[in-house]
Amino acid sequence: MNKASSRLEEEFRFYLEKQDELTKKYGGKFIVIRNSEIIGVFDSEIEAVQKTSIKYELGSFLVQKCELGDASYTQTYHSRVIFSPM
Repeated sequence: MNKASSRLEEEFRFYLEKQDELTKKYGGKFIVIRNSEIIGVFDSEIEAVQKTSIKYELGSFLVQKCELGDASYTQTYHSRVIFSPM
């Protein structure tokens, strides 16, 4: 596991540990977590990434939608990419 991945896992654990408290305060917003601190609160994920990446390197912070339950951190991605054997 690389350093950035480990850091993001730590930030995500921080979110999970404080999810109830954070949801009461920031419910429905996108929060930015770095070094186990909330460093930003935004209305959209894109805004959170764009504004935070001006000051901090991508991969050094976590953007998380602040909602109860696991729906906010379980995502499914669909792609039209087809892989074929070589």
